[in-house]
Amino acid sequence: MKHQMKNGSILHSPSASAAALIHHQNAGCLNYLTSLLEKFGNAVPTVYPLDLYVRLYMVDQLERLGISRHFMVEIQTVLDEAYRYWMQRDEQIFMNVGTCALAFRLLRTNGYQISSDPLAEITKEGSHLSALEEPFEDIYASLELYQASQVIYQDELAFGELNLLSGDFLKRKISTASSMLSKCLYKQVEDAFKFPFYATLERVSTRRNIQNYNVDDTRILKTTYRSSNISNTDYIRLAEEDYNACQSLYRGELKDLERWVVDNNLDKFNSRQKMTYCYFSVASILSSPELSDARIAWAKSCLLVTVMDDFIDVEGSVDELANMIQCVEKWSVNVDNDCCSEEVRILFLAIKDVVSWIGDTGFKWQERDVTSHVIQCWLNMMNSMLTEATWARDGTVPTMNEYIENALVSYALGTVVLPALYFIGPKLSEDVVQSHEYQNLYKLMSTHGRLLNDIRTFKRELKDGKLNGVTLHKKYGKSGIEEEEIVDEIKMLIDDLEKKLMKMVLERKESIVPNACKDVFWKTCCSGKFFYATDDGFSGENILDTVKDVMYEPVFMLKNPNE
Repeated sequence: MKHQMKNGSILHSPSASAAALIHHQNAGCLNYLTSLLEKFGNAVPTVYPLDLYVRLYMVDQLERLGISRHFMVEIQTVLDEAYRYWMQRDEQIFMNVGTCALAFRLLRTNGYQISSDPLAEITKEGSHLSALEEPFEDIYASLELYQASQVIYQDELAFGELNLLSGDFLKRKISTASSMLSKCLYKQVEDAFKFPFYATLERVSTRRNIQNYNVDDTRILKTTYRSSNISNTDYIRLAEEDYNACQSLYRGELKDLERWVVDNNLDKFNSRQKMTYCYFSVASILSSPELSDARIAWAKSCLLVTVMDDFIDVEGSVDELANMIQCVEKWSVNVDNDCCSEEVRILFLAIKDVVSWIGDTGFKWQERDVTSHVIQCWLNMMNSMLTEATWARDGTVPTMNEYIENALVSYALGTVVLPALYFIGPKLSEDVVQSHEYQNLYKLMSTHGRLLNDIRTFKRELKDGKLNGVTLHKKYGKSGIEEEEIVDEIKMLIDDLEKKLMKMVLERKESIVPNACKDVFWKTCCSGKFFYATDDGFSGENILDTVKDVMYEPVFMLKNPNE
């Protein structure tokens, strides 16, 4: 019988199955209805089973609310089951567009190796429809498809159609039927456009999801449908308590870090004193309480790099930078005799303090000495800064490739991010750190960050006489090309880097870099997209309100989101 499922039902619908039984006396329908009556009595649900979608939706909600770490075993069980159904092409997933898209997104972002072919087929099914016909059964399905389409690889070309098809459907709905959508659903659609997968900060997103959580999420099937696993006050209560507890922890860590700045005399420099921003850049993406050491290593390194960069740019000299490199290479130095200035002495002692702390603490996590690698990260960055300073002093104009190879290192993510990876959890052997995969992840992340910085700072750096990818592109590119066109071209390069990095992070087959560490490379790129969304967010004040929300403002659930 057409549309009959393995469980004997007609599209999992009791009413359609009852009609088929009346007209065709189908044994499968009879068995299905009998099992429903035994399970539910005389009041059966409008659709059954719906439990896989509900459990997947529950996993998604736990992740969005920032409390998934409390339910790792349960989440793993649900995802393993969904993966098994996916590989078996089970109808519980593939008869429903929304379930298929949700399963695909959750499985792919959690490291399961699955094909996108089923969703490509859904795209083809909707592509022939006219503008007056709707390609998806409801707005929830379209929203799931749009979000799934963002977890794409460059070689999955059909997904481009899927993104456009579902995106157009959503835009039509919020423009023509906004009055029919609940406030929460309208906000979900709006946020899907404003905060795509590649521009989402973990902690910022969690706060927004808590505030917009719908405690009365009623779906329309053939009748209204409501599940305690779709809208659950226990989830939101735990999420609220967890968020505020973590926020209190962050404030304590930040207070200690600000004291460290003073203790190491870094506040005496005429530079950007941005410890709050440095700390926010890591707390917003590595938010779990157990990642405290990673946050501290990241924030200290970030602030110290900022102070050093500003000193070299404004007051320092090439000789002072060269002297600092010599001190780090020698390591065991007499700072009173070997440092050529008081500023060099302060900076070197601060570097030594950070590196020694990372080395001592890292040994506890890694059960091996990581100090030499951390020192090398600092030397790589300082040598790249020296190359740039020498170019500027001598009036040398490098090629675009020469500039990028050097500038991705001077951008300093290697100094900030790579040492923090030792505190994520998994063991990182020297073979992994030196592997092609690890180095490629680092280069993609750093090039992405450097180009984002360049398109937001090129006008200022042009006035300061500093090298920049935009100005070099203009020099070596086609004559007569405008700055806006160059920026657009670089944005396309940035988009390409994001896609390459995302594929490397999400594909786990034959990967030797631990998944948790790979995720940090991707999250760092998301942080860069946030900081450089409209300008140089690290130097300006545009993100100040968001920083205050994450660091200082407790979150409270909206008591009635539909009001």
